[in-house]
Amino acid sequence: MIAAFPSPNHGDRRGQRPELIVLHYTGMADAVQARTRLCDPVAEVSAHWLVHEDGRADPLVPEDRRAWHAGAGAWQGRDDVNSRSIGIEIANPGDRPFPLRQMDGVAALLRDIMDRWGIGPRGVIGHSDMAPGRKIDPGPRFDWRRLAREGLALTGGSGPDLPLEDSLTRIGYPPADPTTRLTAFRLRFRPWGQGPENEADRRCAAFVAASLAAPDRAALV
Repeated sequence: MIAAFPSPNHGDRRGQRPELIVLHYTGMADAVQARTRLCDPVAEVSAHWLVHEDGRADPLVPEDRRAWHAGAGAWQGRDDVNSRSIGIEIANPGDRPFPLRQMDGVAALLRDIMDRWGIGPRGVIGHSDMAPGRKIDPGPRFDWRRLAREGLALTGGSGPDLPLEDSLTRIGYPPADPTTRLTAFRLRFRPWGQGPENEADRRCAAFVAASLAAPDRAALV
């Protein structure tokens, strides 16, 4: 019989509760290999959930425990993201699109977690958001637009032409050199963007930053 929560790699939340959901890709050949690693005590990595290619979601660590998925980084001025977040690993090597059934599974899982913990769309981030330059997952092929359409993540748009660095700080990106932060922002909101910073980057970042001033969905339920 398979244990309900097979990964031994977790600990106490250090007085915090989940306020973020961090999305990753596994970077491995398939979900079977990823599950083995996430449940290996020698590897010392884990996540709360693993979403298979067919959309099935395996619970690996209880959500009230601190899984070891995020590593070094910060979001909106707060570090120790592991203690503040729920981690979802999505089976994908990082070099291909995410299948529709898998995205269906991710969306359904997100709805459940967001409802369970009162987390709104602004609390759903990528690993690359909180660790610019160190991580790029879930990568440019991940369908953030679909999640945004369904109210499960922030959406991009076009706002005023304001200084990019100020907007990125307001959104929550941690300190890094400007090129690194721009790359992280584009991975999430403008994966087709190339070259130096441009007006479209600035307007999109200003739009996202301004959206954070609006009431979050979680505060309305």
